[in-house]
Amino acid sequence: MKKILFILAISPLLLGCSHVEKEQKKFLLQGVWLARHGEFPTGETWDYSTEEGDIFCRIFDGDSMTYKCRLSVTGGSIVVLPLDKCEVTMINKGGGEILYLEDGDPRPLTIINDSTITIQMNGVRNTWVRDDKITQEWGAEMRDLIANATSSEARSDIQYYVLSAKEREQGSVIHGLVFVIMGIVVAMLILVQVIVSNQRSKRQLQQQLRQIQEEYESRPQPVRQAMMEVEEAFFTSEAYIALHKRITNGVALKEQDWDEIEKFLKQVYPGFTSKLRSLYRMSELEYQVCLLIKLRIAPKDIANVLFRDVSTISTVRSRLYQKVFGHKGGAKEWDDFILSIST
Repeated sequence: MKKILFILAISPLLLGCSHVEKEQKKFLLQGVWLARHGEFPTGETWDYSTEEGDIFCRIFDGDSMTYKCRLSVTGGSIVVLPLDKCEVTMINKGGGEILYLEDGDPRPLTIINDSTITIQMNGVRNTWVRDDKITQEWGAEMRDLIANATSSEARSDIQYYVLSAKEREQGSVIHGLVFVIMGIVVAMLILVQVIVSNQRSKRQLQQQLRQIQEEYESRPQPVRQAMMEVEEAFFTSEAYIALHKRITNGVALKEQDWDEIEKFLKQVYPGFTSKLRSLYRMSELEYQVCLLIKLRIAPKDIANVLFRDVSTISTVRSRLYQKVFGHKGGAKEWDDFILSIST
């Protein structure tokens, strides 16, 4: 218990130490710094103008590398003259004094505040000011440009480079258009695939329908006559008459009633329900409508027993025709098709 209390007591301290450690790991010089003025050993000072000509600029990448250039800002563009890149080492001497080394060469550095530092070089103490705006808009591009331009391969070709905001915006627009065009191409490919798939399904359906018709026509006359007699016997049977009466009276059909209907239809039309299911992936409502059509139930009675409007039942039938055959058709045409499936 004492150990637990001890851990709870020191945990805020541990968290605090961890937080301080993270704060200490933050980069002190990250970003773009512009030279503002220099102080000479003689006491003279020199202000670096931000309006006329180039100004010296340093881009610190963390606290381990600095990229040097001269630049001028003109409207929406920046003109950059790459100069050099150096490895940086920082040794904190305390009291705000930091021993700053560029490629091993010590140069005293003092941090005035978060946005102002001084670096002494060859007796001249230069003041640098952080520019967050240039850092956010151009920092990464300027750093990469200087890194490439001052590499050993390109060092003999140092020249001015212009970074244009308009060109960057145009590049962003072009980049966006490329993604839009790629999206359109992908959508078209998907659409073509869907069309091809639908056409394949239609051909398969038409083949099934031809097989149904050919199968019926190929039966000998005695077989067709026998099927007609079975069909007539069913529609005059007491079971059918009782079922028909219940439906026309609007009595709700229960699950066992639908099982009984499927049983009746399989006795008269053995392959009807399986072929119906193979035509199209129907909803329960669509399937029930088709069963009642096959039982020769009138549309108004189908609507009553299924608790739907007559217009809804009509829409279901015409929609089924269009989905199965691939072109528009009326509710009556769907009824005729369902009644024509004789197996």
